[in-house]
Amino acid sequence: MEINDMTPAEERVWRAFATGAAVDFREGADEEVAAGWGPERTLRAAVLRALLLNGPTEPGEIAALKLAGARITGVLDFRYGVTEQAVRLSHCHFDETPLLYGARFRQLNLSSSVLPGLTAATLRVEGVLRLTDARCAGPVRLGGAQISGALFLDRAVFDAPDADEPALQLNQACIGDDLWAPGLLARGEVRLTGATVTGSVNFRDTVFESASSTALDAQNLTVGADVRASCLVARGRVDFRGSRIPGCLDLLHARLAHPGGTALRASSCVIGELWLRRGERLDGALNLRRSQIDLLTLETAMLPGQVYVNELTYTALTPHEPAHRRLPMLESDGDGYVPYAYEQLTAAYRRVGDDHAARLVQLAKQRRLRTTRAWYGRLWGYVQDATVGYGFRPLRACGWLLSLLAVGTIVYALHQPRPLKASEAPHFSPVFYTLDLLLPVISFGQEEAYAPDGWYQYLAYGLIVTGWILATTVVTGITRTVSRQ
Repeated sequence: MEINDMTPAEERVWRAFATGAAVDFREGADEEVAAGWGPERTLRAAVLRALLLNGPTEPGEIAALKLAGARITGVLDFRYGVTEQAVRLSHCHFDETPLLYGARFRQLNLSSSVLPGLTAATLRVEGVLRLTDARCAGPVRLGGAQISGALFLDRAVFDAPDADEPALQLNQACIGDDLWAPGLLARGEVRLTGATVTGSVNFRDTVFESASSTALDAQNLTVGADVRASCLVARGRVDFRGSRIPGCLDLLHARLAHPGGTALRASSCVIGELWLRRGERLDGALNLRRSQIDLLTLETAMLPGQVYVNELTYTALTPHEPAHRRLPMLESDGDGYVPYAYEQLTAAYRRVGDDHAARLVQLAKQRRLRTTRAWYGRLWGYVQDATVGYGFRPLRACGWLLSLLAVGTIVYALHQPRPLKASEAPHFSPVFYTLDLLLPVISFGQEEAYAPDGWYQYLAYGLIVTGWILATTVVTGITRTVSRQ
């Protein structure tokens, strides 16, 4: 393609291309990018396209397009184009959305530029793609892009006025280094579904505002190291379902809000460490179903009213908090009674040696199970809970035994049962007679020698049955304690 009617500004850029010299039209480094720049700094997109495809070269020099402070008119249509030169179009104003679908660059830098959007799906960049401080008034389409180096989106602003299309699309993208986006502001959905980032993802101080239900869609995201998202602000669902993050998913000081929906979904994930603390209470549900997490840092103050933890597996749970503060997380599970969740919490307390808290969790499990029973099962559960705490409070059983011993002693002291064989009967002792009835193993010879009648006989039957239940509970509780030790 030949360009014969170039303006002075275009000729200046054309000459500089051969040696890779930078052309800066700005009057100062802090000059704001504006659409009203005059012809002295206006370039046609067709000229830039011609440079990238057939620009002049000089022996011994490395050609490159390095431009700053220019207004670019027309559509920069470089679809399926290939260039071996580095391209830097920083602090530029694009009147039309660049079309870079399927293009290949050695390096592409659009830092601090203003664009109406960017269409660059399946883009290939051998080095780094920079959109630092860029401002895009329309969707940025980078789905399926392959970037060998890092992707820089720090402090960029992406707006998607149409809620039906994401503000930033990086679905199925492959990034060979880090995704660096601290301070990013996205007004619209950010889509990272199926993306692969070899290094880390940095969303520190990032703000996601979505008019749709999802603010960040990072389903099936694969990261080589960490996802750093401390101080993240999201208005809409943050979705990491099915993601693989071997390092840390850092959500310290995060503010996540999706009223009436799910604020954070990290279900079916494999995560090294999940940090969710020191932030505001989640405004929306928390979904951690079926995930595997080595270290779960979960501050109860951030937990919402609805938490889903069915089949969640974790090795350690921090910070260490009393059981009564952790249990609401299980009792608010929208899946109903989830016994596995209670077992996980019990195991976490036992790993740190807090057997008291572990027993309280098991007691809460039995009480939750009771609500799923029929009326007669619930009735029997209430009896077990009141008498022996489902076996997790054996000292309560000892108290009942002592109370029944006192009752039996008083009753049979006032109304001594008749001896079966008066000549062979030992001296009657109301204390040991009651103990004979209550204790199923030990015998003091009183029960076989005396036989009460009337309602005193029914009292004896009741003491025998109650003694079996309570004594068995005490033995079970002691055995459980000894086995743990």
